[in-house]
Amino acid sequence: MRVPLASKMTGWARQKYLPPKTRVIRVMPNTPALIQTGASVFAPGKHALDNDSDVVATLLSSIGICAETSEQMMDAVTGLSGSGPAYGYMAIESMADGGVKMGLPRDLAVKLAAQTLMGAAKMVLDTGKHPGQLKDEVCSPGGTTIAAVHSLEKSGFRASLIAAVEAATERSKELGRKEEEGSSRQQKRI
Repeated sequence: MRVPLASKMTGWARQKYLPPKTRVIRVMPNTPALIQTGASVFAPGKHALDNDSDVVATLLSSIGICAETSEQMMDAVTGLSGSGPAYGYMAIESMADGGVKMGLPRDLAVKLAAQTLMGAAKMVLDTGKHPGQLKDEVCSPGGTTIAAVHSLEKSGFRASLIAAVEAATERSKELGRKEEEGSSRQQKRI
């Protein structure tokens, strides 16, 4: 069984270079897997056995959460969870910069921002509540949080994150097409 870890290998472009009926499962992990908090998704190829998926799911579950999907969803997975840690790091950095602007020492601001996002993520996962509901539970009428949420909305916060996921997904598709084109050219030379 082969388990490629690649964002740009779509359509199983490389599978044609493997022996016939090779069992392949494509995996998209993310960097938090390095500290056992990853979000990994896998897509079994047409020759993969059910047991192969079970083995991969067991392995990936040891480094965070794991889900199975189809190959057609892997570009979107790349755009959301593959690239997503960078979005989180930027949010932490920006929040910390805001804290520094308001007088907090840098190390405390970074620690508070990181813990705040980690706690918010854990609330979503552990409570099963919709993120919008959890946000509403923090926003008291006329309070500081709703004022901040309004500022984020005026600045296009959600639209920016949606656009980031879309841009990364489209780039993943583009890289996959280039990989397939390169494989086709190499196949013609052989």
